[in-house]
Amino acid sequence: MITPTEPFSQVGAGEELYPNATTNACKLCTPLGACLAFRGVEGAVPFLHGSQGCATYIRRYLISHFREPIDIAASNFSEHSAVFGGGANLKTGLANVLRQYQPALVGLATTCLSETIGEDVPGHLRDFADGASSLPPIVPVSTASYRGTHIDGFHSAIRALVESLATDGAAAFLPPNTAPLALFPGMLSPADLRELKRIAAAFDLPVTLLPDYSDTLDGPSWADYEKLPPGGTPVSAIRALGSARAAIECGHTLARATDTAGTLLHRRHGVPLHRLGLPIGLRATDALCAALGAAAFLPPNTLPPALAAERGRLIDSWVDGHKYVFGKRAVVFGEEDLVAGLVSFLDEIGIEPVLCASGGKSGRLAATLDSLSPGLSSRAHIREGVDFAEIATLAESLKPDLLIGSSKGYSLARQLGVPLVRCGFPIHDRLGGQRVLHVGYAGAQRLFDQIVNTLLERKQEDSSIGYAYL
Repeated sequence: MITPTEPFSQVGAGEELYPNATTNACKLCTPLGACLAFRGVEGAVPFLHGSQGCATYIRRYLISHFREPIDIAASNFSEHSAVFGGGANLKTGLANVLRQYQPALVGLATTCLSETIGEDVPGHLRDFADGASSLPPIVPVSTASYRGTHIDGFHSAIRALVESLATDGAAAFLPPNTAPLALFPGMLSPADLRELKRIAAAFDLPVTLLPDYSDTLDGPSWADYEKLPPGGTPVSAIRALGSARAAIECGHTLARATDTAGTLLHRRHGVPLHRLGLPIGLRATDALCAALGAAAFLPPNTLPPALAAERGRLIDSWVDGHKYVFGKRAVVFGEEDLVAGLVSFLDEIGIEPVLCASGGKSGRLAATLDSLSPGLSSRAHIREGVDFAEIATLAESLKPDLLIGSSKGYSLARQLGVPLVRCGFPIHDRLGGQRVLHVGYAGAQRLFDQIVNTLLERKQEDSSIGYAYL
């Protein structure tokens, strides 16, 4: 359990090779993350206060990764709106969404345009609600892309949901020791979210996952189109988070942040807060299971039999495959918490990261990676706020054996002639990005098998003999 502290002072992101331009950004826009988070709430409609182009861009990115239909409303700024304000557009758009969708919640994210002209979104919402007999919650969040990345938008939306909805005493009617655990997993795949719920169920622990888009963005086939796909965290469950037995917030680079959903629950409602990294790899999953066991009031080091068996099989596979991965060199890229989780995992299996890169600018990446792999900053290049042009310039001389990250690194992998192990977001050039499992012992097993087999496949392809036995 932690008491929130002040954030780290900013850590330099290293020399900027391209200070005035971005080529193939190693990040995505801030409101995209907010829209993804809002899709994890039951009956919610994401709404962008800005141009239609923003909604189209975000829908394109999300649909090509998750392979699911995604509706994102917009206030559709025009030239007139940009000059005189978009209040009228916002009110008309909200009225249309409420009439056509009957949502349980509207997640209202701003864009660069509405932020730049200084839109008074709270004032517009007060005007919209004036005289209305009954409205669902409308949760606003400020998400200008020039102030952050998709991960910043994601976490800001989760915090806004908790700030707007969570109340004290909402679970007072529950019997002792049955209040749910609040779990803020970070930006993971639907498969990861299902795995986290499975792990919590193994501890017989009621859990409220926020967000939970495991069904809304990876559901079964429909006979007819559904405007609001089933699934997601109910609004009533978010309201009850003020009475959660404890909160677990996942994210290595969040470890010193003071403005998150978890710190808000801790400060405002007195909910005990545990800060963990993304549960990728053995040690991080052990830490998650220890926190879950404590929340379930189990004796220390108690691991459910099914999870203990998975852990044992994972370690056995590492013994089997160690000779194939030890000493290999990897370039790891993506959002900061994913990079940190992957680096921790690679440290366990013996792969040496030679470049760890992110488009994020938390100022905490280098210190975080050093805490996970002591001395890494003296052995590897660690870069924040970079694009793929800079990553390519650095990687070319480092002679990596593989790249680990999203599809956005494919061009670099092709240029370097090394394989790309796809994980994270977005995965646009392969099927099943929404089903990539990263977390838990099962996720570590899948990642390890994929990395080993990728290296073996490359060894076979490069061999003049073509070994069928390795």
